[in-house]
Amino acid sequence: MANEALSALSKEQLIDLITLYSRNWLAMDGVWFQSIERKYGMEEAMLHDAAAWERYTVTEARRIRAFLGLPEHPGLEGLAAALRLRFYANINRDCIEIQGNTLIYTSIDCKVQRDRETKGMPYHPCKAVGLIEYAGFAKTIDDRIRCECISCYPEITDSGCCCKWKFTLHS
Repeated sequence: MANEALSALSKEQLIDLITLYSRNWLAMDGVWFQSIERKYGMEEAMLHDAAAWERYTVTEARRIRAFLGLPEHPGLEGLAAALRLRFYANINRDCIEIQGNTLIYTSIDCKVQRDRETKGMPYHPCKAVGLIEYAGFAKTIDDRIRCECISCYPEITDSGCCCKWKFTLHS
């Protein structure tokens, strides 16, 4: 093990550390985004956010896929397993439902939006970046899966959640 301090931790401490790392990762994501947003505005920040997520989501999916040992076409069950291991899964409440060739991913509570609201900031207009993020993640897990947005700010169609995404497995 590269870090001997980790091997001395209990399972509970390691789980707490993963949550801490997830919160730290999200804080870093928010810090750079808000820096651009303050100086150049939301539109410019969203352009950079989209570019970052286009690359990051593929890297994250590829690494999770390898960690899980998923085959080339793991289908919706593979996507569900991978979604449960994303950084967001440690700090947001979500729900995954599979019916036939469709997976519905619902973010019930989103730390990004909650934190922006607490700071008196407008919500992050995440739908455009979410399409890049979720579609890229799913395609990297299984290139037969397509993603579409059901509800995401600023186009909320389901007020019972933060966002909702539909993944369809095509043969």
